[in-house]
Amino acid sequence: MQDVLVIGAGPAGLTAGIYAARAGLTVDIYEKDMPGGQAGRTDRVENYPGFAAGIGGPELCMAMAEQAERAGAALHYEGVAEIDCAGRRVRTAKGWREAAQLILALGARPRLLGVPGEKELTGRGVSYCATCDGALYRGRRVAVIGGGNSAAEEALYLANLGCEVLLVHRRDALRAERAVAQRVLENPRIRPLWNEQAAAFEGEKALCAVKLASGAREEIAAAFVSIGREPDTALVRGQLALDAQGFIAAGEDCRTGVPGVFAAGDARAKRLRQIVTAAADGAVAASQCIPAKEFCEKG
Repeated sequence: MQDVLVIGAGPAGLTAGIYAARAGLTVDIYEKDMPGGQAGRTDRVENYPGFAAGIGGPELCMAMAEQAERAGAALHYEGVAEIDCAGRRVRTAKGWREAAQLILALGARPRLLGVPGEKELTGRGVSYCATCDGALYRGRRVAVIGGGNSAAEEALYLANLGCEVLLVHRRDALRAERAVAQRVLENPRIRPLWNEQAAAFEGEKALCAVKLASGAREEIAAAFVSIGREPDTALVRGQLALDAQGFIAAGEDCRTGVPGVFAAGDARAKRLRQIVTAAADGAVAASQCIPAKEFCEKG
């Protein structure tokens, strides 16, 4: 039995692995995709301390993964199919694994619009990650749906690829940070469509247009939906307390209502979700596991 099982290898999970392994705990980290989570899909990170000129999201997250492994954590690229919080164990395709402590760094996934054509055209023009798919539409007319930081950054990234970007936002001003919003408004390749919403996506084999709530129709090659995230907490529903949006209720000490189970990163109910706050959660959660190890050794 391991000392700690970490579920998720985003910044929270990887930092938890680093701190726990450096403290002498045995650590397994389980990740269904590649390290980094949403951060690993971010083209450029400009607000992480120590990187004044910015750093690529994939580069930053791979460095975190390598550091966790150097510290002694074992990184397993296996999806977790079931989590038993009370038993502090998880089930993967290889069977059940248990530990003295669980750190749930489950992350969050993009929120869907839920409009006609979205599901059918996902992967055929409708995307949720400009960093992942933007290069496919270099120099073409595209739309970004949303008005927060993520949407603004997606629009800027696409503009840098030479795209003509329609930024569709249901309000009359961006919700993004002032500096980011200013860059969007000053970019000649970005045209905001204020007080508008995407009502439907059109196309047969591929996306060709977005229909707006006002009745207008805009021809585009791609649409990048960026309207927030939903926590990936389905596997712990009914086991842990969740807030109204489905985020895990855990305080600044990352403790959940189940002994030995901690929540870290974007899946935890909190005000700010950034790489730096996810990493902080990971460090805090790991620190909560260390006394248990010392207690067992003394006992």
